[in-house]
Amino acid sequence: MKKLSWIGFLLAGALQALVYGQALKPMHSGELQIALKKLLTLGSVLYIAAHPDDENTRLIAYLAKHKHYKTAYLSLTRGDGGQNLIGSEQGHLLGVLRTQELLAARSIDGGEQFFTTANDFGYSRNARETMLLWDSTRVLADIVWVIRKFRPDVLITRFPTDGSGGHGHHTASALLAEEAFRLAGRADAFPEQLTYVRPWQPKRLLWNKWRGVGDTAKIDEKEFLAMDVGTYSPLLGESYYDIAMESRSQHKSQGFGAAKERGSRMEYLQHLMGSRAQNDLFEGITTTWKRIKKGEKIGNILGKAVAQFKPEDPAAIVPLLLQAYSLMQNWQALSDEEAYWLAVKKEELKEVIRQCAGLWFEIVAEDYSAVAGDSIQTTITVLNRSPLPFRWRMYHPEFEQNFNYNDAEKVNRNELLANNIPIIVREKRRLSDKLPISQPYWLVKPLCKGMYQVNDWSLVGLPENPPLHTALFGVELNGVLLTYRIPIMYKWTHRVDGERYRPFAIAPAVTANIADKVYIFPDQQPKQVDITLKAGRSKVSGQVSLQLPQGWGSHPESIAFSLEAKEQEQTVSFQLFPPSQAVTAEIGVLINGQPAYGREEINYPHIPIQLLFPIASAKVVKLEIQKRGQLIGYYDGAGDEIPASLRQIGYQVVHLTDENFDNTDLSQFDAIITGVRAYNARSRIKFHSPRLLEYVEKGGTLVVQYNISFGLATNQIGPYPFRISRQRVTLEDAPVTFLQPHHPLLNYPNKITQEDFRDWVQERGLYFADHWDNRYETILACADGNDPPLPGGLLFARYGKGAFIYTGYAFFRQLPAGVSGAYRLFTNLISYGK
Repeated sequence: MKKLSWIGFLLAGALQALVYGQALKPMHSGELQIALKKLLTLGSVLYIAAHPDDENTRLIAYLAKHKHYKTAYLSLTRGDGGQNLIGSEQGHLLGVLRTQELLAARSIDGGEQFFTTANDFGYSRNARETMLLWDSTRVLADIVWVIRKFRPDVLITRFPTDGSGGHGHHTASALLAEEAFRLAGRADAFPEQLTYVRPWQPKRLLWNKWRGVGDTAKIDEKEFLAMDVGTYSPLLGESYYDIAMESRSQHKSQGFGAAKERGSRMEYLQHLMGSRAQNDLFEGITTTWKRIKKGEKIGNILGKAVAQFKPEDPAAIVPLLLQAYSLMQNWQALSDEEAYWLAVKKEELKEVIRQCAGLWFEIVAEDYSAVAGDSIQTTITVLNRSPLPFRWRMYHPEFEQNFNYNDAEKVNRNELLANNIPIIVREKRRLSDKLPISQPYWLVKPLCKGMYQVNDWSLVGLPENPPLHTALFGVELNGVLLTYRIPIMYKWTHRVDGERYRPFAIAPAVTANIADKVYIFPDQQPKQVDITLKAGRSKVSGQVSLQLPQGWGSHPESIAFSLEAKEQEQTVSFQLFPPSQAVTAEIGVLINGQPAYGREEINYPHIPIQLLFPIASAKVVKLEIQKRGQLIGYYDGAGDEIPASLRQIGYQVVHLTDENFDNTDLSQFDAIITGVRAYNARSRIKFHSPRLLEYVEKGGTLVVQYNISFGLATNQIGPYPFRISRQRVTLEDAPVTFLQPHHPLLNYPNKITQEDFRDWVQERGLYFADHWDNRYETILACADGNDPPLPGGLLFARYGKGAFIYTGYAFFRQLPAGVSGAYRLFTNLISYGK
């Protein structure tokens, strides 16, 4: 493949990735006029913060759609460490979900999206703690990389460096942004990047001051640049604030639905570094075509096109746009900066031409996945919805086996595209056997604590994989050839939602899904491990076996399988035998002697369907544990995997729903557990809470897992008053003090020791109580570093004949992760009544 110039390298990944997972999207006339005006603006802004949902969508929408600047958000992490209010995805799956939510948000507010390789490992109290867990030098290099690649004139941070932003990731993002501002323009900083990018020095760095709800304090506008982001856009029929709230509402996994509030809304920016702007964000920066020497000629043509645009006949300005495109294509750039902006504007202009002419390109596969090297049936559609005499001149199936750009007989065409008459071609082509299995690039290598392992600079910063299974379409008008790279998609008709698209995936020949992520062995009895094999192509067969650590055994050693049809499934079962000693290990699956891939799907209506193929594995834990009781009632919260974890150690779990709660005999349960955030997420809990407390009074044990401190459906959680705070212990290995070492919760049926607090993941706990009635007992205390011990993570009270327990300890993370000590302690909570 031809080596790309540095400009080609900058554009190749980002511009392709923008359309991945989506069909080409037509613009209405208002959006098209904004895209036209953006062609006249050569300025860019990079907004920097720590997580998905940290970004100020108000400011992004205003800068992108009103000021027409090239605007992007750099989120240092993908939000893996957060909670999930719409499903059970946690960890890397939540990171994929939140990545797509950010892309959905950017598709509305007009921004672009970047990331670093930092992992969201959960809440951090300060920047020092964050920097210890991240490879801060690598994160800094990533930020410098994105600055050099995106080449922003202005950097804006969401958080200050003084720690008042709360989360340690927040403060770290601001500190690293300042250091990146200092280094990005220096050739001696991260010189390994200069093979692909050039040093770039932004003009200035500012902090976007936030104002809390109800904050009416007067702002000294001498210290801040002020912008009214509530400005109304007649072209769009709503204000930029309204657009921003729709964008913000895409963070559905975090429960960030936002109301549209009409009227003036001010944003304030404080100068931090670089050249100070007195009155305007881009003061002293040329943002017209004068930025390119003699570029006014291009600007004048584009200005004429903007002036002559008619919403009812957008194709009328295409000849002018083609004239500008031809000039850009043949322009001799005198500097890196000119080369960059010519390349950027040429790509933007090409899309505006497509929109004005109503050009449509599509390549649809007969199925949503295939195995590399297999043949696929495709339907190609090319359509010109204008009177302009475009000709279809090129079709390059870049995904094809042995594809050769010089094979003119295969790829060159010369067909007139008549107005609104589609050309449809159905053909079978063979996929290249070099196409990799579809897997988010940051998940290909194992996570190293705090960081994803990504060594390919062409991928760093991208929100998702650039599609490799693409075709290049070329159309010509007035001697100007326009090429568009289009990924293969799968399209179907949903009975309710109508036409739907999803990304085309390259799948393994067969996948192997282990039924559970964790297998807990409380004794020497074997457990059945079910593996669901699914065919990625027809007629696959072979032998499947378990890949076992030392001391573990399976029966049988291997099982033959045969799958005749694609998508056919076969479940095979092994008996897994644990060793005699307590141990934690990992098992895998071998297919024909090679490590097998699993299959995971994330499917929500607000994002494209995501299909992942991680290496098939499960955690296995031989545990020394005793339990009492058998039947558990589980009152689901915002989504967690604790019920499955309890079944692993032999409990029967009955889900208590809004539909069955009133008619269920609660006295049958040995304990009832409320899921995480149940008192936030389940609105009917305010009616159910009295009956739960009555269950306790009559002798039951109620275990309430953490709830957040605001948005409670009822304050009647426990039998006596207590207050949930935002207190948390973020260090998973923070020392734990036994306040009542002889209390039954620490001794029955399992003797809890300090050993049981080893190997916890992400955090000790969150949303501890900070005030409580004196009838509650505190059992444990812990703290981050030298902070005062927090005793409110585990409250216990006797009430009537039973017991009430509130716990902020993060069992919802520990049990699915197979943390043995967390199982032992949680079992003690459940077993108290016995």
